[in-house]
Amino acid sequence: MEAMGEFFDVSTVAKRVRLFGTLEAVSWVLLLTGSVLKRLPEPITWPVMVFGMLHGVLFVLFVLNVLLAFREFEWPGKTLALGLISSVVPFTSAWFERWAIRSGQLGELSAAAAPTAARS
Repeated sequence: MEAMGEFFDVSTVAKRVRLFGTLEAVSWVLLLTGSVLKRLPEPITWPVMVFGMLHGVLFVLFVLNVLLAFREFEWPGKTLALGLISSVVPFTSAWFERWAIRSGQLGELSAAAAPTAARS
């Protein structure tokens, strides 16, 4: 259960990029589900409004934290571009945050992942 608490820790920019990247991708699934429900013979429209707002908020939070990470970790332009593009292409924000951790771009998260990667 402690690992779940670590996932929701927003004390650093790196941890916020990880959290909002994952949640932004999950919100896409919810928004797509809402879109399907809206097209049923008896449409259910509230999920699109609720999940659309949620996705919008998470999108903005992810982009802001990618920009903060760019500044804090002195990312090259390529990493910033990947982060911003991943915010627009469905589901790639989760891929980006995992890539950034593996490639050493997310500070303490990358340092914590390094011993695990060496054992694999």
